[in-house]
Amino acid sequence: MRILSVDLGTSNTVAVLSAHGRPPRVVEVDGSATMPSAVFAEQDGTLVVGRDAERRARLDPTRFEPNPKRRVDEQTLLLGTDVVPVNEALAAVLRRVFEETQRQLGGEPLDEVRLTHPAQWGPVRRNVLLSAARLAGATCSLLLVPEPVAAAAHFASFPGKALAPGQTLAVYDLGAGTFDVAVVGATQNGYTVLAEDGLPDLGGLDVDQALLVHVGREVSHRDPQQWQRLLRPESTADRRTRRTLQEDVKAAKEALSRLPQTEVPLPEPFTDVLVTRAELEALVRPAMLRSVELLARTVRAAGLSPDRLAGIYLVGGSSRLPLVGTLLAEKLGVVPSSLDQPETAVALGAHHVAADGISMRTQNVEGQVATTGVPTRTGPQPVPQTATVPPARPQPGGYAPHQAYPASGPQPALALQQPPAPASFPTYPAPSDKGGSGRRTKLWAGLAIAAVILLGAGAAVFLFASPSAETYTAEECREPGAADEQGFTGCLRQLAGDVPANSQCAPGTGTGPAAAANEKELGIAVTCSAPGLAGAQITYLHGTSADTLKLYTDGLLSRTGGGDRVEADWRGNALDGRYSAAAGRNSSVLVFTVKDRPLSGFVYQVHSSGQGESADPSELADYFEQHVQPGE
Repeated sequence: MRILSVDLGTSNTVAVLSAHGRPPRVVEVDGSATMPSAVFAEQDGTLVVGRDAERRARLDPTRFEPNPKRRVDEQTLLLGTDVVPVNEALAAVLRRVFEETQRQLGGEPLDEVRLTHPAQWGPVRRNVLLSAARLAGATCSLLLVPEPVAAAAHFASFPGKALAPGQTLAVYDLGAGTFDVAVVGATQNGYTVLAEDGLPDLGGLDVDQALLVHVGREVSHRDPQQWQRLLRPESTADRRTRRTLQEDVKAAKEALSRLPQTEVPLPEPFTDVLVTRAELEALVRPAMLRSVELLARTVRAAGLSPDRLAGIYLVGGSSRLPLVGTLLAEKLGVVPSSLDQPETAVALGAHHVAADGISMRTQNVEGQVATTGVPTRTGPQPVPQTATVPPARPQPGGYAPHQAYPASGPQPALALQQPPAPASFPTYPAPSDKGGSGRRTKLWAGLAIAAVILLGAGAAVFLFASPSAETYTAEECREPGAADEQGFTGCLRQLAGDVPANSQCAPGTGTGPAAAANEKELGIAVTCSAPGLAGAQITYLHGTSADTLKLYTDGLLSRTGGGDRVEADWRGNALDGRYSAAAGRNSSVLVFTVKDRPLSGFVYQVHSSGQGESADPSELADYFEQHVQPGE
């Protein structure tokens, strides 16, 4: 059997081959165990990947996408003037891996390809991955392996680390683009995911951005205009310089995992900046604490405590940060393990998972453990008949699973369909004439007075007065309280002003990249459409802790990748606060907070082709002041 396992990661792709009875080995592409998952579109439409793509990015960064996996929810990528389907971009990365593998096999075909994926991926995302593999030329059997299952199998392959049935392992996966955590239980035949969660706004790219902002604080005062040109390049030369700076910042971050200090080289007229590990850890400590707290909650969700785990396994290149291990040991009392290279652990582990132990997420299945059913290779998959239901409470040597991954085998190739991914946010026509925020408040007040006069009943005030007319004290807003039919608390109504009257609103943080994985931890959330701003949403948050809300919204600002920001104070409807706006290649976001209470919100715009020009920070600030900021 010639079996290839591929871990297509956000920043790097790793492939492992097992053939001719030899042990699994990493397939080196372009002389390295890891191949950048980057894609570059040539003028003729050809897609170049890996290190070749990174080199070409210096010529024209607008035709370059360094992290196509992070865009899996989008239908297309805009590379220069070319619109490239996301699955074709991923297929180009896989095609390069397949070509190199077949070269090393002397042209022999593969019998099986195993593709790893985050445990949280649903059927639509998994289908994008499967279709990409077919587009890349895979004609053999395709199997999907959840990444934490592969990681657990790799952990258990080391001497003295085997997991007996009933034992559990926590997998802490900090990659470039996202953070995923899972509790994996060993069964008689393989592994099952008992609980999983993740943070879409935390990864190595966010650490890079935090370090870049820190460097900017050190040097930008010397030539603010030149620094802004560096962050918002206008010419090809500027874009090349920015790309070089990003690479140098990333290299400095990696060096600080090994050294106590290093220098970040900067282009003229700026001088190089010395950064220390202590400074980097101070920058990212709040974000890393979020990941540790999420791991603790996920362990509890699996019905366990940290002392009952067989271990905490670190995977993903960004888990090399020494602070990660330190915080896990301090907060959970468990010293984590990092065996082999964290970048290759998932791909290597996929080889150690038996075919009848491979499990995929099956919707609406609770309390089942993977069984011995051998998956079929083609056609629809049979429903497992021998799934067992463990006891409701953890027993000695056992566990009570939170999520179930029954042995459903590989995604059948015949069932592959590529459904169009829904747009992240709906678009709505601009309102006819909204006017200034002050006029809006006066208009509503006038309507209320007129209604009282015309109807002569107190009930008319309730029917016609603006919801934003009622105000609350900071003490009254300390806890979220009850929400109305649209999801708003009274304090959120005060913050939202006229927005609910002119938008479509629903409870939650919406869909798409801004949706929170830990939504319940944030408190009450309501998301509204953003009239006049294509591809955007307005989300309001009422929590119990302003610090928790700040951690989440700071992550949204960092994810844009934009270095320049617009910040200012705002006032309206008896509230005082501050807003901060940032914009990058993929998204724009403006976060607004209230000074003395746990209320905040954000305007989030996804940049997609066909939606016109996206807003820069100044334009987003104008939109907030004209359409979102509550009136006086």
